[in-house]
This record gives sequence, structure tokens and C-alpha cells, in this order.
Amino acid sequence: MKQFLNDKVVSFNQPTFIENDPICIPHLFQKKQDIEIMGFFAAILAWGQRKTIINKCKELIERFDQQPADFIMGHEEVDLKNLLGFKHRTFNDTDLLYFVSFLRFHYSQFSSLEDAFLIDNQINKTFSMERSLNEFKVYFFSLPDYPIRTRKHISSPLQKSSCKRLNMFLRWMVRKDDKGVDFGIWNRIKPSDLICPCDVHVERVARKFGLITADKVNWKTAVELTENLKRFDPEDPVKYDFALFGIGVIGEL
Repeated sequence: MKQFLNDKVVSFNQPTFIENDPICIPHLFQKKQDIEIMGFFAAILAWGQRKTIINKCKELIERFDQQPADFIMGHEEVDLKNLLGFKHRTFNDTDLLYFVSFLRFHYSQFSSLEDAFLIDNQINKTFSMERSLNEFKVYFFSLPDYPIRTRKHISSPLQKSSCKRLNMFLRWMVRKDDKGVDFGIWNRIKPSDLICPCDVHVERVARKFGLITADKVNWKTAVELTENLKRFDPEDPVKYDFALFGIGVIGEL
């Protein structure tokens, strides 16, 4: 199985993967903060048809005047009118305005969004992804008068969520190789710390291969999958996301 999955990683971890995947959105940018911001939005909005997700992210870039980081850090109140009316599934302009507020708050203190996932872990020597994601949600909603409705768009292990979208975003930012898909622009979180994103394609294939035994998809399921993948590569288990997702999408099972 290890050799089979390694071969599939090679097949799918290629620039051709980018075009039809939400990761194409941060690949439109060169500046680190633009990559982080649009990678974050692309991951958060990643539900439904991939074509629709990509189109909605491109609409968001237009509303940010093609410069997400500059817009977020330099906008005046009147500029926020550009964001009104944005909607994707249950994510609307109320949610978007709070996301912009949080990102402005964060980047006024830090140069990278990586710090948002290290708030508690900077104190503790042993990094814990579970703790990181729980603390990230607390930090994300630390601004006064945040919209209660917006909380559903940021998941956490404490809710027993598999945190698929956040884990996918973290994979994009943390994984390092020379294939040109994942960015690897963060250095303090290690690839071995990552948890495999567990979407419907990954779950179906992983279950078929006996890498998942739990009935429900939740945080424990994502951890179980990752621990099993570490048997194949303890330093970079999440690279197998390419194999499991790719097999599921093209229907190779």
C-alpha cells in the first residue's frame, strides 16, 4: 500500500493539479501576506463545486481591488462598501466584514498568519495541532462584538470537527517540496505536525484502504487517518492527501 500511495502522490502532486483546485487562488499572488489571506479565504469557502469556489474567490479578489493585503490593511470605512453583497453558500458579507476586521487586527501585530496558529504554542515547547486549532478559534473571535453567526465558519477540535478546511489551508502553507503545489512558506509549524484534511473523497478512499475505522467523521477520525499515514512517512504524512483525494476524484476505486 505504501508504494501504491507513494506512486499516486507523485501522479497528483503536480502543477496540473492546481488549475481546477481552490489552491489556484493563492497561486495568483507573489507577496506572502496575499498568499496567506487568499489561501485562507479559498480554504474557508471550499465547499460545493470547485469551479464555483474558484469563481467566488476571484470575485473576492476583485472586491479587494486585486490587492488583498493592501486592501485589508489600508482600507477606509467607505471602501468596505466594495464587500457588501458578497455571498457563497452560508458565508455572507457580515462574515466577510468580520474576517477583514480580524485580519487587519492580526497583521497590525504580526507579519504572518502563522502566528495566529501559535498563540498558545509559543509558550508550550511541544506543539499540539489540536491545541493550536482550538486556540486559533478563541483568538479569531477575540474582537469585541463579533457576529455570532460567523462562528460556524471557523471549526475546532473542541466541537469534534475534523477541521477539514483549516487543515487544508495549513497543508498549503506548511508542506515543503519542489513540486510547485503547496507553498511551504511557514517554518515554525512542521509538516509532521499537520493533520490530514478529511473530505468526502479522502474519507471514502481511506475507509476502503482500512486507514479509517471510526463510523463518523470528526477530529478523532482525522487524527486516526494521520497516525496511519505516519506509518508510511512520519515526517510528511499529509502528502498522502494528494493520493487519497486524487484517487477519489477520478474514481479509481
